[in-house]
Amino acid sequence: MLPLLVMLGSPACSTTKGGFNFFSVEQDKKLGAQVKAQVEQQYAILPERGHEEVYRYVRHIRDRILESGKVPNRDAFSWELKIIDDLETLNAFVTPGGYIYVFSGLIAFLDSEDQLAGVLGHEIAHAALRHSTRQLSKVYSASFAASLAAGAAGIDPGTVSELATGLLSLSFSRGHETEADKYSVIFLCETPYYAAGAAGFFRKIEGQASTPSFLSTHPDPGNRVEKIEAQAEELGCRGQERNEKDYQRIKALLEP
Repeated sequence: MLPLLVMLGSPACSTTKGGFNFFSVEQDKKLGAQVKAQVEQQYAILPERGHEEVYRYVRHIRDRILESGKVPNRDAFSWELKIIDDLETLNAFVTPGGYIYVFSGLIAFLDSEDQLAGVLGHEIAHAALRHSTRQLSKVYSASFAASLAAGAAGIDPGTVSELATGLLSLSFSRGHETEADKYSVIFLCETPYYAAGAAGFFRKIEGQASTPSFLSTHPDPGNRVEKIEAQAEELGCRGQERNEKDYQRIKALLEP
């Protein structure tokens, strides 16, 4: 990874839910904006013109999750959502600061709205709980500590660019994956959706001949389906919405 000895902006460190983070929320936002710029140079974004209904549909799912009242940093981050025009790739990801990207291939692959809501809840959790910068803080803890001790300040644009590039290939820890699964259920439990929607996603990909992109960047600790469903039951989640019929209509709009 990146041999860095400086921080983004003024030195700051905090203990966040689930781990130490040398980055501030403002630094998450600044880094996320840089990653967003790189993502949108690297990938083809599905144009909104001509796909207005698809965007409205997916953003409505996002908004239901954000309005659950359970999302940390709900008001601090962007939560901008864009669809990447790639029907061959089963993936979704989020940057620091809450920029959400969903591949059209993932939308086309899934069977129901609650499954997509489960995946979006998982990705929103990664940003809301600041997993990317928590992971960077873990990887570069000694370097960051040295910078803090030296009183490093200011921001080097080249450093931001390097960090952003590194984040595009950064894998989350198993602990972060488990936490994102857990919070996906917590978020959806406050909506009309079936709260274990993410379990439907994992169950569906189990039969795939090759490993989908989503799992290549999201290590699977095993028995995620069982854990997600057990948590929804434990929390007493009552939502049952799956909206299969509406979802099939939206999928048809993505057909070439």
